[in-house]
Amino acid sequence: MALPKFDPKEVKVVGEKANRFGVSLPLYDFPCTPREAYRALYERRPVWQMTGIEYQMFAPRVNPDNVARAMVVDGSPFVEPPHTEKDMFGLDWEYVPSVGGSIIHPGHPLFEDANDWEKKIVWPDVDSWDWEKNAEQNKSYLDTNYWTQCWFQNGWFERMISFMDFENALVALIDDDQQDAVKAFMNRLADLYIDILDHHFHYFPNIDEMYMHDDWGAQKETFFSPELCRELIVPSMRRVTDFIHSKGKFAQLHSCGNIGKQVPNMIAAGWDAWSGQPMNDSQAIYAAHGDKILIGVSPEDFDPVNDSEERQREVARNYAEAFCNPKKPSYFGMYWNNKRNGAEALTGAFREELYATSRKCYEK
Repeated sequence: MALPKFDPKEVKVVGEKANRFGVSLPLYDFPCTPREAYRALYERRPVWQMTGIEYQMFAPRVNPDNVARAMVVDGSPFVEPPHTEKDMFGLDWEYVPSVGGSIIHPGHPLFEDANDWEKKIVWPDVDSWDWEKNAEQNKSYLDTNYWTQCWFQNGWFERMISFMDFENALVALIDDDQQDAVKAFMNRLADLYIDILDHHFHYFPNIDEMYMHDDWGAQKETFFSPELCRELIVPSMRRVTDFIHSKGKFAQLHSCGNIGKQVPNMIAAGWDAWSGQPMNDSQAIYAAHGDKILIGVSPEDFDPVNDSEERQREVARNYAEAFCNPKKPSYFGMYWNNKRNGAEALTGAFREELYATSRKCYEK
């Protein structure tokens, strides 16, 4: 895709679009479609710095987990989130309106010892889900010039938690008598996920990227050591990301917590991108690993309300010159700091300067 050199006339607002935080941001007179630009980023030939308005979320109703987690985002008719709904394994998730999400109440695990998983789990019949109906409902939704990012809830360790409760799942990872069972469970989970994703790609061919969730940490530390992650989780993940890549799609990991030390495992597991929460030093992680995985990098702190336009533009230029390297690209971090999300940094002045400077930087 040969593109013209940056023209200042591109910084012309031709519309606006809300990002995932519900903040409306300007659309410029881009030299290509946002979908084309996103693919170029993943192929490491970036055009401008992606800021979150270039994609659309997709979480189809056909996947029971999306209903159970009150996270349906697609072209099907809106349905008020149910009070309680079953996931693909028949487990009950309760919707909590005050937090806008769903939980499994702890204290009633399906099993407490990983060695019991084969006797206790009833695996879903993926073929029985109404794929054709949901595909028909999403024809117009997926006919877009925006990058389609398909969310997949309840990954690997998260799935263990849903069956075992948090503390039992943690013990299973470190218990020598359970580790072989954990490996077997993860391998069976990979079989299931590959089956589900194969259906996704068949019925929703316009999916560009799978955005798969598996939280690995809390505010101060990762839940488990990198060594355990590498041994017990990475091999199963790698099977799934290899499948995604074999279909010409891309794979991003969503994983919360202070988990910078796990980035080498993300790379080994085949993930193309990760944007960490603000307790992670995204700039340091980019410096260490940005040549192997796309990192969502946040700018230095500034006050988007009270700082002058000149100051905001200076921060944007400094950011672009440091992290918009065509040989080592990044994207704009969805998280900024513990007080603000990334969208709040994208004021009119910052966004305009970031777009223009990143376009020029990525041309070098």
